Amino acid sequence: MKKTINTTGKRKSAIARAVLRDGKGIIRINSFNLDVMQPKFAKMKIQEPLMLAEELAKKVDIDVNVIGGGWQSQSEASRLAIARALVEFSGSKKLKQDFLSYDRNLLVQDSRSREPRKPNDSRARAMRQKSYR
Repeated sequence: MKKTINTTGKRKSAIARAVLRDGKGIIRINSFNLDVMQPKFAKMKIQEPLMLAEELAKKVDIDVNVIGGGWQSQSEASRLAIARALVEFSGSKKLKQDFLSYDRNLLVQDSRSREPRKPNDSRARAMRQKSYR
């Protein structure tokens, strides 16, 4: 029976779900191959955990579904989900330590989030406009 790993990654309002299974090293983001992904910066960001776990990345297929947010948040959420899946699949403490020493955000979600709007006001920090009439 093939081993299948399901993981998630979040960044701002982007949510990525990764499914990792035994295979030939094919990575798909929203059913598109990673090779055709644009912009190039997002593609490079997603490839970081794959480069750190090179021999393991060639033995697995990864399918990632990402919704919400912009391209930057989506790429960081995908990167987080992929890295978590690779660590869970390998069960290696060395790989986990390599990811953490390279960049902590490969395994730990960024805790910053959008500040909520205040009641009866326009935005979180904007003061209400006054009219002296």
